[in-house]
Amino acid sequence: MPGLKPLDLLEQQDAPREALFDPHHDDELWAKLDDLNAKGILPNSAIRAVFREILSASKQQIKKQRVAYLGPQYSFTHFAALERFGTHADLVAVNTIAAVFEEVNRGHTEFGIVPIENSTDGRIVDTLDMFQRLPLKICGELQIAVHHNLLSRSPRSEINEIYSKPQALSQCRDWLARNMPQADLHEVTSTSTAAQLARDKPGAAAVASRQAAVQYELEIVADNIEDNPNNVTRFAVIGDVEAKPTGHDRTSVLLQIPHSPGSLSDALNAFKTNKVNLTWIESFPLRGPEPGYLFFLDFEGHAHDQKIKKTLNGLEKKAISLRMLGSYPRSEPIDG
Repeated sequence: MPGLKPLDLLEQQDAPREALFDPHHDDELWAKLDDLNAKGILPNSAIRAVFREILSASKQQIKKQRVAYLGPQYSFTHFAALERFGTHADLVAVNTIAAVFEEVNRGHTEFGIVPIENSTDGRIVDTLDMFQRLPLKICGELQIAVHHNLLSRSPRSEINEIYSKPQALSQCRDWLARNMPQADLHEVTSTSTAAQLARDKPGAAAVASRQAAVQYELEIVADNIEDNPNNVTRFAVIGDVEAKPTGHDRTSVLLQIPHSPGSLSDALNAFKTNKVNLTWIESFPLRGPEPGYLFFLDFEGHAHDQKIKKTLNGLEKKAISLRMLGSYPRSEPIDG
């Protein structure tokens, strides 16, 4: 496809190092590729995979990117890291969400990727908790359509144990109850760990991704077993890069308000007044002896937008504290 030279585009930027992480630019490239491939013989996903690696390799010629993610390899968070940064980035697997935050906070990596929300199970508590603990920002997001599969080396009739992480088992609870009532369910730390057990243990199966099936040489006994066919996990890219407005953005904040009747309603009136769409709110008890709650808010728009500035000003007037977590481009779900 002529005219697409990622390295040239990067080097033409006023600040090429800052352009190394530009989710909006990447998404524009994918859209252009989809248009150019309208009559192509390969699916768009295959074309995107090729150019993702070209873009990743080009970026590493300017500066090697080091990215921490919730491992191990072949987990859905690993897939999200590959999707955003490509295989040429230095991807560092760690064992916990807290460890991802610590790696970024200590400067061991430039970015981190963590799950933040699932359309079936809701909030990822460990991620939201770490935003209270460390002064890191959200500089991007990815939404992955998560498809779970039953993997094993044993015939379906001989499977008596099924392993996976708690969230994956929860997202397939109804299917497993209907179709595998004879099997005991066991929680492990990751879908990759589950796949290893399914590979090594007769009669065992894992709930995991297609990539895990390939890596651990397992058969897909049943595919797409998630109870919600629109099962999507949103991943946050954490770091210290500030994303520019794109016209299709999301802003996240942490809000503390007085612990008194009506204070939350008074604060949230800023969204109605300025016609801003509040898309997500979560509450957490404050740490320590002080009574009250901390609220995590997501809403549409960028902090540089005039109506978002007015909304933030209205929130601040009602707040004990207001902390910006970031404004960044909203993403569309892609298949995992």
